[in-house]
Amino acid sequence: MVAPAWAQTQKADWADTERAARGQTVYFNAWAGSERINAYLQWAAAELQRDFGVKLQHVKISDAADVVKRIRAEKQAGRKDTEGTVDLVWINGENFAAMKRDGLLSAPFAQALPNFQWVDTVGKPTTLVDFSVPTDGLESPWGMAQLTFFADAQRLPKPPQNMAELLALARSQPGRITYPRPPNFHGTTFVKQALIEHAQDVKALVQPVTPAALAAQAAPLWRFLDALHPHLWRGGKQFPQNSAAVRQMMADGELVMALTFNPNEAANEIAAKRLPVTVQSWQFAKGTIGNTHFVAIPYNAPSKAGAQVVANFLLSPAAQARKADIDVWGDPTVLDVTRLPAAERARFASTVRPGQLTQSAPALPEPHASWVDALEKEWTRRYGV
Repeated sequence: MVAPAWAQTQKADWADTERAARGQTVYFNAWAGSERINAYLQWAAAELQRDFGVKLQHVKISDAADVVKRIRAEKQAGRKDTEGTVDLVWINGENFAAMKRDGLLSAPFAQALPNFQWVDTVGKPTTLVDFSVPTDGLESPWGMAQLTFFADAQRLPKPPQNMAELLALARSQPGRITYPRPPNFHGTTFVKQALIEHAQDVKALVQPVTPAALAAQAAPLWRFLDALHPHLWRGGKQFPQNSAAVRQMMADGELVMALTFNPNEAANEIAAKRLPVTVQSWQFAKGTIGNTHFVAIPYNAPSKAGAQVVANFLLSPAAQARKADIDVWGDPTVLDVTRLPAAERARFASTVRPGQLTQSAPALPEPHASWVDALEKEWTRRYGV
């Protein structure tokens, strides 16, 4: 059977991309706060060098927003389309929205990647929409995330199933619950979860924020936080800097529960013997905020072909299965595993580990990216002093 002309053309175009990529160095600006993720990228670098002649250089960063600022400064300085310092960036949410708005991204590329055919765009619609902003092929999905809580079942046999129950738990166990201080990502996500559960018109949250919408939809949120904070760790006067600090305080018995955006984090920590096997993970019964994280190519990336080859490799069943392995990273796949060829599907077979999420709840869509800054500023004004 002869392949259609468009498929032959696409295959030839991709072969040209791979040829152009050979010998290129791809400077991948990616968060470096996890030894597991750093090790995974070292593995990916070895695979890419061996199979495609592409050198992957992990540029370790702490905040993607800093990368966006650098690329914006390069554009304002008149840097040409091949004179940038970033070839690929790990990104999503408000940072993607800012790059898209300011013309800081290269031409659409994601759907042209051969491995994009396996992405689950139906069951995981956030692979095409990032914080209510259409991706339009400007970034390639890499992994899935959803707000998840975990606790030692011996200390918390009946975990809260919504924010109202969490408030009741905080009142019954004062000082044993907290969340990271916004603008830390996990802290802001906790606030957004509370916003979604309390907003009078959830549909308003997928639209760009306005002062009127913020005042109307966030008013119940602030009332909820006003009620919650006095019962939190240190009376809600101080907040941990990140989720790792919350997890450690839970491990030490100072807190009764912790939170993450990786449904497999507790299983990771149990496997690494940093949490007891009695820790269990859960999501709120009616759902928690979920999204996709991506990789994107800046407008002035010197190694655009190499960046596309890296993005395509990161979407390969082999790379996605390794990333999903709890012993490696435990980051959920963006692929529709049921559509993969049998041999590739077998890569994802695994047994349920202690601490692993056993029952997923619906993934609630993120508010529009513009809500992030507005919520963080108002949170800081009210509670950050």
